[in-house]
Amino acid sequence: MKILVPVKRVIDYNVKVRVKADGSGVDLANVKMSMNPFDEISVEEALRLKEAGKATEVVVVSVGPQQATETLRTGLAMGADRGILVKTDETTEPLAVAKILKAIVEAEEPGLVILGKQAIDDDCNQTGQMLAALLGWSQGTFASKVDLGEGTADVTREVDGGLQTIKLKLPAIVTTDLRLNEPRYASLPNIMKAKKKPIDEKTPDDFGVDVTPRLTVVSTAEPAARQAGVKVGSVGELVDKLKNEAGVL
Repeated sequence: MKILVPVKRVIDYNVKVRVKADGSGVDLANVKMSMNPFDEISVEEALRLKEAGKATEVVVVSVGPQQATETLRTGLAMGADRGILVKTDETTEPLAVAKILKAIVEAEEPGLVILGKQAIDDDCNQTGQMLAALLGWSQGTFASKVDLGEGTADVTREVDGGLQTIKLKLPAIVTTDLRLNEPRYASLPNIMKAKKKPIDEKTPDDFGVDVTPRLTVVSTAEPAARQAGVKVGSVGELVDKLKNEAGVL
């Protein structure tokens, strides 16, 4: 069985994000970029399934600029077999990405698609669900455990009341949560080997998908700085401040 893993190039989670001076968006100049952390978990889960003998090939896919090749190389260094880059300099929204992934899924015919539940740059949490709807496949979101059976997948997911286990009929879409696994670090020999693994380059036009953004960013601003806390001498003083200054009572 083939597993397809979409990955996204985002600002590294350790970097402090800066807003452009004109408020038109986030400043990406000279900023360290890396693979979306949720997607790293997806790659790791796919590799574990392959190592357990439940998958034969892991293919990583990315939609983005030419620099997204580095993100694919990270996945290849972790152990993926090959990569596909859908090259575009446009800002791609979840629906456009889902349409591109649908076309790739139809061409590659994987038995399972594993992707991060959301990207840390836009936090949309939409692509997996949209892809499942477009394909008409079953889906398991926010997965904290995945068990593959014969033509089925048991997905344990986090819900408000605790944990819920659902049985999916393959092929299926699974989106990963943080507690699913701990991604491995790529070793130096694997990083060198990844440079020789194939990456197939495509464009959205190859799939007949229009990636022109449907949304317009009106403005971007940093959140207001938190005000310093104050100490109070009694419960009465606390209630007074909450009622008359904070206005929350």
